[in-house]
Order: sequence, then C-alpha cells, then structure tokens
Amino acid sequence: MESNNYEMKNQVVHTEFVDTGYGKNYVKLLQLRREGDAHHIQELEVSVELTLNNQREYLYGDNTDIIATDSQKNTVYILARKFGVKTPEQFALLLCNHFLTKYSHVDKAKVYIEQAPWKRMEIDGDKHVHAFLISDEATRFCDCVQARGGKPLVSAGLKKMKILKTTQSAFTGFVKDEFRTLPDANDRLFCTVVDSKWWYNTVDHVNFDKVWDTVKQVILETFAGPAHEGVFSPSVQNTLFITEKHVLAGVPQIEKMEMELPNVHYFGVDFTRFPKINFENNTNEIYMPTDKPSGNIRAAIERKHMSKL
Repeated sequence: MESNNYEMKNQVVHTEFVDTGYGKNYVKLLQLRREGDAHHIQELEVSVELTLNNQREYLYGDNTDIIATDSQKNTVYILARKFGVKTPEQFALLLCNHFLTKYSHVDKAKVYIEQAPWKRMEIDGDKHVHAFLISDEATRFCDCVQARGGKPLVSAGLKKMKILKTTQSAFTGFVKDEFRTLPDANDRLFCTVVDSKWWYNTVDHVNFDKVWDTVKQVILETFAGPAHEGVFSPSVQNTLFITEKHVLAGVPQIEKMEMELPNVHYFGVDFTRFPKINFENNTNEIYMPTDKPSGNIRAAIERKHMSKL
C-alpha cells in the first residue's frame, strides 16, 4: 500500500493505506430460461468490490485506473447474458475471474450474491410450467474472493430460516447465583432463526445446488428429528454443534462451518391473573412471542487435520 505524509499546522502525520475497495452493490437481475413450455428463473442481487494495485484516486484524485461502478454493473448483466447463471457460486467465480483477467491493475475481486427464493406454483397438485411464488423459507447467499495469483475462496450459506418445535427441548442446570431469575425448563418451545455459512475447500466439480440443499436438510433434520418422534435438545449450543458435525461428515467439500442461532422466546401467558374466568377443561396453550431481547448462540467448527509423523 502506498503511504502519504500529510502536513497540518506544521505537524507531519505519517499514514499508510490498510485496505481499499470500491464497487457496485445490489445489482438485481432476473434470468429467464425457456425450455419449450417449461420456464426456469433465477433472480440474483449481486455486489462487486475491486481492489486496485495503487491508490492514485485516493492520493491525487487521479481516476485513470478506476473501472467505474456503472461499468461493473454493466459487466454483471453482460456476463449473465453471455454465459448464463447456473448457480450463484458459479456466477460469482465467473465475475471474479473476469475482473482479474480483463484488468491487469486489479489486485483482488470480491463478489457477494443473494438469490431470491422463488419456487414453482402448484396448481391442483401439479407444478406450474411458468408461474412462480416467492417463498420466505430461507435466503441463499454466497461470497467469492480472489486475489491475483491466488485461488478463489468460496463460501456460501443460508439465512432468515425461522424454525420452531413445541417440545423435546430443555435448558437446565445453568449457573445459579444472585443474578439468576430464569427457572430450569425441562420442556419448552424451541424457536430460532438460522443464519449459517460454510467455506469450501475446493471449487472443482462441486454441485453447489446439491450441497446447499443438503446443508439445509441436515439443519432441519438435526433440529426436528424423525417425523413421528422428534429428537431431544438439551440446549441450543448442543443442537448447533451436532448440526455442524453432521454437515462436515456428510459434505467433504466443506472445510469450515459457522452457525448463529438466536433464541426466539415464546413465554406462556399467566392466566392466574384472571381468577374470575373459568379455564377448566381447556387444553389451549397460549404463548406470547417476543423477539427482543433474545439469547444468541454462535459457533464455528472446521476440520482438524492430523499431522503425519
């Protein structure tokens, strides 16, 4: 990084650049692919950031090497048109490679992509050939970072996936001191909003769609358990760790995984405050959802490579 000496009031302040980057955020595109009567769509939101091998524009206002952010936006549309979008990860790799290949003064390219969760409508039990419905089940995203002369580093993930189970969750035996008011809970509602990210150890011959679907399914199955019996969770922490272990065991292309699980609370309404109302023979359970404040649990694990003697 270039350095600069800045003189102010007869004092010289020595500085140097730690990091720079500029780009275009939130470039939206919809790809429509027609195969006869069957139509296929992908909607992406793409953000690009480039780091150049100099800082002339910052130091001297010299814009000679700047690739305008508008040009970066145009590049997203042109490459989507020329090569198509197979997966968000593949398209991010394509964009990074383009900027490094096209412009010799680009030192690093970063691309972040979110995919809109469209799915086919079902009409009378059949999937529609050209009509779609947005689904808020989960948002898919990916990151790709590539430095000149280096390999691309790809991560992917899902976020905003809200899940809940009504039993087989407990939280007991935690610290007892003068600050504690929360009682042990042997059976409670367990609700969270999953935010998960994983890092690939390779990008060669990876079926990114299959991996994303697999990770999502592992998260759901570990949380819920078998359909007719469920699975017990002694804590959010334990469920989180078991999930990450299952993912790494089942997907060898994933090197590291991180999850963040806020504990979304549902508190039972206290009906003892209404002594004049008769609730006998009533099995309805009423809870009050509260999203703030919430507990937050986070952990990342990675493969431990044993050294060879």
